[in-house]
Amino acid sequence: MFSAFTNSLKIPELRSRIFYTLALLFVARVAAHIPLPGIDPHPLQLFFADQTANAGAGGSLVGLYNMFTGGALIKGAIAALGIMPYISASIIFQLMTAVVPALSRLQQEGDVGRQKLTQYTRYATVVICLVQGALLILALENPSRLFPGYDLATYGPIVMVGKMGFLITSVIYMTAGTMLLMWLGEQITQRGIGNGVSLLITVGILADVPGAAATTYQLFFAPIGVTRLGLPEGIIMVLMFFLVTMGIIMVVQGQRKIPVQYAKRVVGNKVMGGQSSFLPLKVNYSGVMPVIFASAILLFPQQIFSQIGAAFNIKFLVEFSQNLLRGHWTYYAIYTSLILFFSYFWVSVMFKPIQIADDLKKYGGYIPGVRPGEPTAQFLDFIMTRLTLAGAVFLTVIAVMPDFLLFELNVPQRIAIFFGGTGMLITVGVILDTMRQVETFLLQRHYDGFLKKGRVRARSTKQGMTGDALSTEALMKLALPMLVIFFIGIAAWGIRTFAL
Repeated sequence: MFSAFTNSLKIPELRSRIFYTLALLFVARVAAHIPLPGIDPHPLQLFFADQTANAGAGGSLVGLYNMFTGGALIKGAIAALGIMPYISASIIFQLMTAVVPALSRLQQEGDVGRQKLTQYTRYATVVICLVQGALLILALENPSRLFPGYDLATYGPIVMVGKMGFLITSVIYMTAGTMLLMWLGEQITQRGIGNGVSLLITVGILADVPGAAATTYQLFFAPIGVTRLGLPEGIIMVLMFFLVTMGIIMVVQGQRKIPVQYAKRVVGNKVMGGQSSFLPLKVNYSGVMPVIFASAILLFPQQIFSQIGAAFNIKFLVEFSQNLLRGHWTYYAIYTSLILFFSYFWVSVMFKPIQIADDLKKYGGYIPGVRPGEPTAQFLDFIMTRLTLAGAVFLTVIAVMPDFLLFELNVPQRIAIFFGGTGMLITVGVILDTMRQVETFLLQRHYDGFLKKGRVRARSTKQGMTGDALSTEALMKLALPMLVIFFIGIAAWGIRTFAL
């Protein structure tokens, strides 16, 4: 595997793509550290540090958004909105294409239609940025609305000026920051390596790795008299990290192969068809979207019930709102139900068995033992329903894993988020996708890829493609880069500490 990294630099085109990607990611990280004029981010950072120590901010919607922006939100940076407005606009149009006939026709018109949809998505991104930017600046002027528990007397004001000009200029700066990130993501996708938008989110998530490594170092090398972890706990954490990473890889790459047979047909003087292939159905078809939707929606009832109960002195609503916080069984029961619901909702919107059955019938394909047409659609729908249940159960386990470490094993929030949850799902998926693209370049130039056994296969496997499932050795090698990054951070912190 390590020779693959060396071989990557031997191919001129791949080398230039890698360096180009790293340069643009560096620009994106710089934008996440340039503060807006008129904002003092130190009170907000101090508040988040206190809330994270008490396991509060990490589970909030603001904490989730801050993780996706790579900490730009609590720094009051020009990229405080991150790339999420563009992601939101893309999801909105992706869902609308399933219900709006005009957008569905555009999607089927090829490159011209997709360019038109991309243009609409950019316009929607600007609108979302303007709305979210204005609401964010107004909330920062009165932080207790956006950050429950924020006390001005304790932490101090965040916004240092209070003029209308500040609101307008700040919204313009943040909109420009998001559009810059959107442009960087598109350039990485076209001229770099990997999916640009996904890489921007992943780099933002991994930006906290040094901080997590420092916290881990403090857990194991705390001064005498302070509670610290020993060697057994360290071994358990490493094993759990490997198991969670391997589990995510297996389910992200897992697919059910439906055999497809194409009938022979005579076209002129040639005999076409007669080939065997398969139709890949992903186990985790909806990806990480159900977890994001469930986390976001579950926070609104808690805040609403808490404010109504406090305003009208309704004790029942106050207690119920407390049960909707992380660490209570009511929260996890509703959380699990929402993940299950959104998993099936996403599949029902995006997966179209009737269209797939019609396409198979159109090109002379059929599933052995299943009649073409409506029976094929019913068969695919039945298979996808069972796969979705397995994927939803997996998502629930991974989403709850950080909370289990946090509340049951008292692992700090900063470390627990790297043992599951939304960030881990996104990080593993993007790393797999990027490694697959690099491996494609290597194999085209007759170099060995990252794995000699069990290739990093595409999530949507092409017809006629075959291959064995990922072996245990392959999974261990895929998990190794993330573990190396983790321990490099620990070593760097240790060297810095002893140097001081």
